Amino acid sequence: MRGARPAAGGGRWVEISPERIRGWLDGFYGRHDGASEDGLTLTGASNGDTATLLPPPGIEGVTDVDGLLTALIRPPRIGLLLARKGAVAVGVVDGTVVVVSKVERHYVQGRTAAGGQSQQRYARRRDNQATAAAGRAADIVARVLLPYVPGAATQQVGAGEEPINALVCGGDRLMVDTVLADQRLAPLLPLRHPHLLECPEPRLAVLQDAAVTARRVRIHLVP
Repeated sequence: MRGARPAAGGGRWVEISPERIRGWLDGFYGRHDGASEDGLTLTGASNGDTATLLPPPGIEGVTDVDGLLTALIRPPRIGLLLARKGAVAVGVVDGTVVVVSKVERHYVQGRTAAGGQSQQRYARRRDNQATAAAGRAADIVARVLLPYVPGAATQQVGAGEEPINALVCGGDRLMVDTVLADQRLAPLLPLRHPHLLECPEPRLAVLQDAAVTARRVRIHLVP
């Protein structure tokens, strides 16, 4: 379980691993002297507190708690894209295991205290480096993930390989958006999950941590 964080508009978010979700639900029922269920929203019998469960990326069409618990038994295969200006990490994840991955660091010059023309020159160089880094990152994403897009998997990877059900992104949103703006990556856009993972500069260890984080059930608690 990840510590609670404030939610925009009120309430708070908690994140629970699939292995712990049944215990968390039992605790919610116990703390509220029972609860009613309306789809994926629980309402406490004692005080009206609510808990709305959001299925992990790749789990679609779930309409109630029992359906969610059943779907969590076999996690879907997902793609991961973690990007910041200094690095990119891309992987294919089964459960919590990264089965295919590529990590690469990029040099992007930091800001300078110089003024005038020097500052403008450094800014142009930094922008050019960031653009080049995004292009190299897009190359990696295309090489690692495009073969696993539904419809392409059996042709490019092999009949024994499953396609990804979702693309989970993390890091710097602007950098991620820039990378995915590459026209080659258009087939990935319908798979992109809206939630952006928080992560430090991508490394293999960070990618492995993200594989675990992406599987968690996000729960919106009110109050």
